[in-house]
Amino acid sequence: MKFTSRPTAAVLGVALAAAALTGCTETAAGGDDAAAAGGACDPADVTLVGQVRNESNPYEASWLDGGDAFAEQVGLTQERLTYDGDSTRQQEQISQLLAGDTECLVMNVLPNGDSDTPPIVEGAQDAGAYLVTQWNKPADLDVTDYDHWLSHITYDGVESGRQIGDALAEAIGGSGGIVALQGILDTGAAKDRFAGLEESLAANPDVELLDDQTANFSRAEALEVTKTLLTKHGDDVKGIWAANDDMALGALEALEQAGRDDVAVVGIDAVPDALTAIQDGTMTATVSSDGPWQGGIGLAIGYCVATGELAVEDIADEDRAWYAEQFLIQQDNVADFVSPATSEADFACDNLFSRSQGAIS
Repeated sequence: MKFTSRPTAAVLGVALAAAALTGCTETAAGGDDAAAAGGACDPADVTLVGQVRNESNPYEASWLDGGDAFAEQVGLTQERLTYDGDSTRQQEQISQLLAGDTECLVMNVLPNGDSDTPPIVEGAQDAGAYLVTQWNKPADLDVTDYDHWLSHITYDGVESGRQIGDALAEAIGGSGGIVALQGILDTGAAKDRFAGLEESLAANPDVELLDDQTANFSRAEALEVTKTLLTKHGDDVKGIWAANDDMALGALEALEQAGRDDVAVVGIDAVPDALTAIQDGTMTATVSSDGPWQGGIGLAIGYCVATGELAVEDIADEDRAWYAEQFLIQQDNVADFVSPATSEADFACDNLFSRSQGAIS
């Protein structure tokens, strides 16, 4: 199946159709009347905000780029916010946003960890801002309990962790020692991906997990952690499983410094440097979550509700918290991902949930 990334996706008809709607009501920010109206914002009055940890991570930078592309297509600009993986800073940024004019505010947010999501959700609900979150939320926090928290999007981390685990097992011939680089431990993504690795190990009993350490989804941390693990386990290390591409790339740098070209490496995110590494054979596999699409789709959902093209009550329950489509990338199909096709239809209000793989159970 050909993967389509849409960093420059156009949105035909969205702005024109939304412009025909009535302007923002005069209700104070966060007022109940605005919520009852189901979206009464003039498109020109919508404020779009994307927030991720940092732009040094190419996946997260591509997320914000996708938000910019969507904003441009509806005649707006996106405010790009980063918080450097600091939960306190993230909450401060959100609080500042919600202290202003929130009636037509749309936020597409990557919470730093599961525990960071509830205060963001409660703040948006109280202020009447439109919120989409991605990746991280507590399992018992239900999106359908809120009418301004529109949707939560994530990926089946167990599946992706297992997919790259199986690819790694195949790359090392089905037996041998591997080490694992875990992400930020207070995130569903890190927990699920490692659970997927454990499933892969159970299915490949001759592959031994020698060690696992967290590198917090950071390339720089992964470089140092991998150096330590290579020193500790030496030639027993035949493969490195990384919970994202940034850490995989850090591991590749450590291997290069150690003069090791006999170690298979896998990651997740399909960032450009990882795709290049797969092309040249230095990296084995990754899984795509399409950062540009994520950056656009969260804003598009909020925009469509804010402008009245989509009513919250018309969003199916299974689309309030859902898994999006993802793809395993290896050398035999990487060319399809390096120069991906684009689609104008991705962010149209009647097509927002086309990539859904089902509700989060």
